[in-house]
Formats: sequence, structure tokens, C-alpha cells
Amino acid sequence: MTSEFKNLGELLQLSRQSSDFKTTVILLGKQEVSIFYYSTLIDAKWMQQHLILVLQNRSLDSEIKDIEDIKAWIPINDVEITDEITTIQSKLLKGYAIVQLHENDQKCLLVNLADNHGLRENNDTENEFSVVGPKIGFVEDLDTNIGLLRKLLNIPNLIIKEIIVGTNSKTKVAIIYINGVTNEQNIQTLEKRLTEIDYDVVFDSSLLDQMISDNSFTPFPLFVSTERRDRVVYSLTSGQVAVVSDGSPYIVTGPATLYDFFISAEDYYLPWILGSFFRLIRIFGVIFSMFASALYVAITTYHYEVIPKDLLSPLIFSRQYVPFPPFFEVLFLEITIEFLREAGARLPTKIGQTLGIVGGIVIGEAAVQAALTSNILLILVALSALASFTTPIYKMSNTIRFLRFPIIILSALWGGIGIFIGVGFLFVHLIRLRSLGSPYVVPIFPLRIMEFSDSFIRSSFQILNKRPQRLRPKSSVKYLPKKAVKQKNNLDEE
Repeated sequence: MTSEFKNLGELLQLSRQSSDFKTTVILLGKQEVSIFYYSTLIDAKWMQQHLILVLQNRSLDSEIKDIEDIKAWIPINDVEITDEITTIQSKLLKGYAIVQLHENDQKCLLVNLADNHGLRENNDTENEFSVVGPKIGFVEDLDTNIGLLRKLLNIPNLIIKEIIVGTNSKTKVAIIYINGVTNEQNIQTLEKRLTEIDYDVVFDSSLLDQMISDNSFTPFPLFVSTERRDRVVYSLTSGQVAVVSDGSPYIVTGPATLYDFFISAEDYYLPWILGSFFRLIRIFGVIFSMFASALYVAITTYHYEVIPKDLLSPLIFSRQYVPFPPFFEVLFLEITIEFLREAGARLPTKIGQTLGIVGGIVIGEAAVQAALTSNILLILVALSALASFTTPIYKMSNTIRFLRFPIIILSALWGGIGIFIGVGFLFVHLIRLRSLGSPYVVPIFPLRIMEFSDSFIRSSFQILNKRPQRLRPKSSVKYLPKKAVKQKNNLDEE
């Protein structure tokens, strides 16, 4: 993924592909001095006050003979002169500025102008929380977000392309990818779709997500929208391309697949056995959330024969005073849950939490006492609502909430056959979906056996050393895993 450069010119040529890489030329007497830096990594005021102004003032009464003269003028402690290209590359990507006296000089001056903005002050992740791992999220400033990515991805191959979107807002939108890893076709497709957007005001990256989607007639999100820095970095190193707009704390990555929405960053911070277990729990929770209420309607309306004898008596007892058929009973509770969820989300945090807990208990108990619903269904709907929150990405949880209702209607019309019809339409719809032209349900269709290692389960890092082939990356190998060294027992040596 990293590149080996023969000289400073090659490093600068690659860096110029990023829109946040800047070149400032100042005139000191009769000598032109070039300053190269990443604007997202440095403190611009610090550079202006302690580098540019100082050099311009000192050049009025002094003459520059070599690069050592400039070093003596700069009132900054962390300054060094070097011609080592590896040192220059490393320092440049950590917030240093390169000061070059002559155009073809390999020896240059490195000045520390790093800015530590965006680190752990007001950018905690709120909606994608994890117990283990970093909690650094993005903010509403584009340069800060790019700087956060560059601090973790310390390579010149990280390319930033800025374009302007919005006829009235003139919003800056950045396309982010790793040169030498990301497939160029995905980059070109994304850039073409963004440049073709004719919209007046772009408020957030979520608007771009919808405008560049392959299919606008689907409830499924076709791009992953995340506020976590580590998730975006993992996507970029895997070969995906990212896009973010100024004023948005969310970065959109793609091409995405269905299983991407069930992956949590915490899966990779835990041992692979635990990560796989919790991922399977999420997938099972989503399936349960979608079909539990529909199965209740189908069984209690058409298929009483499948209920065990021991369960039949409590079920009849719980429904004997309910005046409504199971369909209206389920619909009443599901809509009530949605009311509570929406009210809790829109109210202030403390009030919303209180409303969700107290309102759910009071309304649920009152509904059972008033014989508007059975207590068995109340437990079932509560578990379904809880299971829908197991998805790490909020947009997918909204999709799951929506899909429950058409499946419930089908189960009320045709029972178990109606559920199978709904599942059939769902599978056909998912198979037809594309994300930046790539299949949405890989590795299931088309079948990719090798990519099952990081889909429904998370395999060991010894196996996850290659990038997903569905992304067609230029470089398929992430790293070369070393063979496990057999540990010796100290007792055997005695």
C-alpha cells in the first residue's frame, strides 16, 4: 500500500493529486522559497505567524545563502534539515511543512506545524458506540475530518479529490480513496455521479447517499454511512471509496454489501470467536425482529395446529377477552411501539429515556388490563423492537422496522404462504440491487466462497490478510501473516 520514492520530486508529484496538499511560494529578497504542506494537518495561523512572516521580516536585512540560514531564522524548536526521502514522507504526513530553497534540491527543511484539532474534545461517537476500541468520530468541518483520517492513515497514497456540489450552497464534497488499492472504475463512477448532481442546497452526506444510489426505489441503504473514523479507515484499506460533504459528521463508503450493515467495529477488537458470535447474534436478532409478529398473526389466524399442546392453553387464555383479530392486535402494538420510539428520539435525551421506559411499561400494562392485546404478544413485540436495534448502522434498523409491516399484512392475508411470498419478493429484490454497480448480496450471489470468512462470521486475522475480491482492488494482499511460532515450555529446557 505504501510507495517507495526515489527522490523528493516523486513524493511531491503524488501528493499533488490530493486537493488538501498546498504549495506556497514566498520571495525572500531575490530568492524564491517553496513551502509544501497538507492544509488539513497544519495550523495555518501558526505557519503564517512563525514561519512566513518571520522569514519575510528577516530577509529584509539579511541574505539567504543556503538552507541552514533559514533554519537559524525560524523560532520553532522542532526544525531539521534532511535529504532522507523516508523521513521527509513520514514528517510531511504528520503535520510538518517542507521548505525547499531551490526547485531541484533534495535537501530540505522540515518544520513542525502540526495541528491537534479534532482529538477527543467534541467528536465522540454518539450513534455507533463501542465499549472496546477508539471513540473518535467526525465533526461538521471537512478539513478536520480529512485531518483525522490522515493522522491514522499516514501514507501519501491517501488521495483527496474535492468537487463543488449544490447550485446555491456550493458545498465542498471530498472523494477519498487510497491510490494503488481502490479500483479506478469505482472512483470514476462515484465522481461522475457526484458531478452530475443538479441540486440547489446540499445539507448533509445523507443527501448525496440517496442521489448517487443505483436504485432509489428500495428501502435498503446502498451505502454505509458512518461517524466512526476507524470504520472509514478499514473501508478505505479494504479498497472502498468514501465521500463526505462539508457540514456533515458522517462519511459515506461504498460499494457496500448487505452484511456490511451488520459489522461492528468492535468485532475486530475482540477475539475472532467472540466477534463471530456477536455478529451472528445481530443477524439472528434482525431475522427475529422481521418475522416474529408476522408468525404470530399467521399461526393464530390460520395455523393453530402447529402450536404445541402445552402452549395452546396459555395462548387461548391470554386472548379470550381480546375483541380484535390477531392482525389488528399486532398492528396496534407495533404502531404504539413506533410512536414511543419516535417520541423518545425527538425529545431531549433524559426526557426521551424516561418516556421510553415509563411509557412502554404503563401503556403495555394498560393495554393488557383493558384486553386490547394479549400478554404473549406484548412480550413478542417488545423483543422484536429490541432486536431491531442490534444493527450497528441506524439506517438499516429503520429498514428492518419498515419491512415488518408489509410482511405482517401478507401473513394476515394468506398466513404462512403470505410470509413465504414476502420472503421470495425480498430475496429477488435484494439480488437485483447494486451498489456502485457491484452486487449487493455478495458473497451469497454471486457465490464467493472465500469471502464468507468475513461476512456472517469474522475469521482470524491469519485468514483475513486479503482484500475482498468483490471490490476488485489493485492490490489484493493486505499483509503477509507470519507463521505461528511454537512456544517452548521452560520446564522442558531444565
